Amino acid sequence: MDPLLTHLPSRFPVAVLMERSSLTNNRWIDHQWKAVAVTVDSAQPAPADLRQVVYREPGVLREIHRGFEIVLKNDECESYYHNLLSPEPRCYVIATLDDAGVPLPRIVTLSFDEAHAYMECESELFAVAVAPELYRWTEAFVLTNYVPEKRRKRERTEWTGGSDRGA
Repeated sequence: MDPLLTHLPSRFPVAVLMERSSLTNNRWIDHQWKAVAVTVDSAQPAPADLRQVVYREPGVLREIHRGFEIVLKNDECESYYHNLLSPEPRCYVIATLDDAGVPLPRIVTLSFDEAHAYMECESELFAVAVAPELYRWTEAFVLTNYVPEKRRKRERTEWTGGSDRGA
């Protein structure tokens, strides 16, 4: 077995880059927030919810939110597998709105199933492209831990000729 796969960590430190941009063609709102990227955070672990402005110009503000980890779980391997095989693999940022309506990232995941569950709970959900390092790490994790179930045909139930008809 590949030595990389035997020492595969289940956690990966990441940071989320959020962007606020001005809208000129909308009469109800003057700006929008979106997640621009999830990047590998190689610095020392930062306290969760640490945010810092990294770029500012008229109409655009970018903040980096540090202190997050993506944690891969064996029971989510099928979701990671389908995400990696999709035409555009995604990393999902789950956020909550603060009192001013600014989305603050809370969870970063590569599992569509987990992201969808939070979306149903009315959390803000942003999908961004997966960074190459995260893709390779998740791919190695899936190759090590996931065995797809073999598809089986189910047997048909015989509905005709039963003696219980009309009972």
